Amino acid sequence: MYDKLTENDIKRMEEEIEHRKLVVRKNALEDVQEARAQGDLSENFEYKAAKQFKNQNESRIRYLEKMIKTANIIPEDTNDGEVGLNTLVTIYLPEDDEEVTYKIVTTVRSNSIKKRISIDSPLGKALLHHKVDDKVSVRINDTSAYDVIIRKIEKIEDDGTDEMRKY
Repeated sequence: MYDKLTENDIKRMEEEIEHRKLVVRKNALEDVQEARAQGDLSENFEYKAAKQFKNQNESRIRYLEKMIKTANIIPEDTNDGEVGLNTLVTIYLPEDDEEVTYKIVTTVRSNSIKKRISIDSPLGKALLHHKVDDKVSVRINDTSAYDVIIRKIEKIEDDGTDEMRKY
């Protein structure tokens, strides 16, 4: 795995693990026991659904623990005036004559619909450590690329509102 994570990402994952172990696991076990008490398990949909939910919770706990164990911890701080983690960057796309603003985040918090792009995405990699008015070439693959111009960079604090992706 070796995802690039910040200390903040690790902290959130640990909080989710704790919540899942102390609250969700207890409720899931109670639901399984309640459904089992209803009788014939072969035709008991509630039992099957409760077991499935319990197993999904346990899978999520194992997944988060493995991510933490194999994480590559990176610093959140960047130089002033440079694109880095937790910066809002407005870019100009000359081909489309359009400006777009993205938030640069770690892989586990990326969400293209919400305009949060990963530092590991082609655009995120290309923008990192550049400054306002830099013309940046974004390589898609060996034969395709496009240019963008950085118009604005705004450093923002990680307020914890970016949810992590559920794998």
